[in-house]
Amino acid sequence: MNPQPNIQVLDCTIRDGGLVNQWDFSVDFVRDLYQALSAAGAAYMEIGYKNSPKLHKLDKAGPWAFLDENLIRETIGQKTATKISALVDIGRVDERDIVPREESLIDLIRVACYIKDVDKAIDLATKFHRMGYETSVNIMAVSHARDHDLNAALQRLADSPVDIVYVVDSFGSLVPRDIEGLVERFQRYLPNKMIGIHTHNNLQMAFANTLLAMERGATFLDSSVFGMGRAAGNCPTELLIGYLKEARYDVRPILDIIERRFIPMREKVEWGYTIPYAITGLLDEHPRVAIALRMSADKDKYLEFYERLTTVETHAAHL
Repeated sequence: MNPQPNIQVLDCTIRDGGLVNQWDFSVDFVRDLYQALSAAGAAYMEIGYKNSPKLHKLDKAGPWAFLDENLIRETIGQKTATKISALVDIGRVDERDIVPREESLIDLIRVACYIKDVDKAIDLATKFHRMGYETSVNIMAVSHARDHDLNAALQRLADSPVDIVYVVDSFGSLVPRDIEGLVERFQRYLPNKMIGIHTHNNLQMAFANTLLAMERGATFLDSSVFGMGRAAGNCPTELLIGYLKEARYDVRPILDIIERRFIPMREKVEWGYTIPYAITGLLDEHPRVAIALRMSADKDKYLEFYERLTTVETHAAHL
């Protein structure tokens, strides 16, 4: 498998990993990670969410859940070749809170939406595009999208100014044949767009699915250091950087920061492959129920959890 020369590794540790620890990262931690990713050759670092606190109430959240421009400047200092990205959710951001690109260190704003809100995502991304930002639309839970709805959404995205459109395996339920079909469909409907891939590791397929998406033409590859991300986590940055053989990539800075920063943190908070996350992946279910289980006294009662999720009553509740 020969990687494409225009591959862009986007590390989303702070944003997706923040879902594990309520974005409780110190400024020093985030600065250290940015420097490590820069030395490793990552194209982008996603530094958090640019949602608006007035529209998204969180009981407990660190500053990376609601990015402040002054905080970004204090943290990043002198920018390197590694660009900065942020993600917003439909319904959770007031576009009036976003400053023009020339006033921000952020380069790329990614708009996350479900298939039903693609039109809203296009409208929001278009506004960001006019403000000078690179833009993406990330179609979440694509495994639950009906074919005709997805095709119609892709047709509308094809006519928009959005730069990148993402295949997002939100539930970690997709296997390589699914990824292959989706990436090829996205390319067919979006011949003038860049395609991205964001995977979760419920079935331990995140790395393999990311490589297959790259082979089929995806150029924006999401990852996180030590796989740190919601529930089962993401494609590990160290695997991706270590696999890509171009001279710009160097896995050593990532291994170093894992040793210094992530191993101690992993002793305090949990992420990565576990049986409950595997079960939700197998059933193509949102991992919220598995997350709740892992925080309970019954966290290792796997069979009981499986039986509960596969009863007729439970399935009916999800329809």
